[in-house]
Amino acid sequence: MDEMSLRRDMVATCRQMNDLGINQGTSGNVSVRCGDGLLITPTSLPYDEMQPDDLVWMDFAGNFKGLRPSSEWRFHRDILFARKDVDAVLHCHSTYAATLACHHKDIPSFHYMVAMAGGTTIRCAPYATFGTQELSDVALTALKDRSACLLGHHGQIALGTTMKSALKLAVEVETLAKMYVEVLSLGEPEILSDEEMDNVFQQIRNVGYGLTPSAESAA
Repeated sequence: MDEMSLRRDMVATCRQMNDLGINQGTSGNVSVRCGDGLLITPTSLPYDEMQPDDLVWMDFAGNFKGLRPSSEWRFHRDILFARKDVDAVLHCHSTYAATLACHHKDIPSFHYMVAMAGGTTIRCAPYATFGTQELSDVALTALKDRSACLLGHHGQIALGTTMKSALKLAVEVETLAKMYVEVLSLGEPEILSDEEMDNVFQQIRNVGYGLTPSAESAA
């Protein structure tokens, strides 16, 4: 995808975040790998006013062109630098993910779909002040071998190979967070064993989870 297409895709994703209810106002931010750097949303610009040219190009040393980048540029840069398997980073303050994050709760394998984030848990990183290197460091640790995490007293991060896949995962994390909050109102749920979660991961690989039947048969 060329740079202008990436920019348009990012703006569309930002607006979808608000339309889907996983983000509010100017909170949250997104980035995507672009050449030898990244594109990231600017700080404090409402998504309904944002245009493709407003997105900020940044290199991995932190130098940027144009508007000021999001205050969370550090964890976007550090994730994309450290994770060559990832091309898109989405951060939002979705309500139920933030609710659990305010209690520093991981999301355990109470439901098999937790596997979609890459492991048997969706970890919650310890609290660190927004926009700091400390927050980036704890986020990277929480994301080890994972494609999503919660941020203590903050929100969530979802990763993908595209903006579309990162957004899809962010919605899934919020859905699981809502389910877990509601399940906890009935008491502590039974947690699926690591052995069963291994079965889930194998089944995901076997059936190409998310593919239509026709696409699966053609794969």
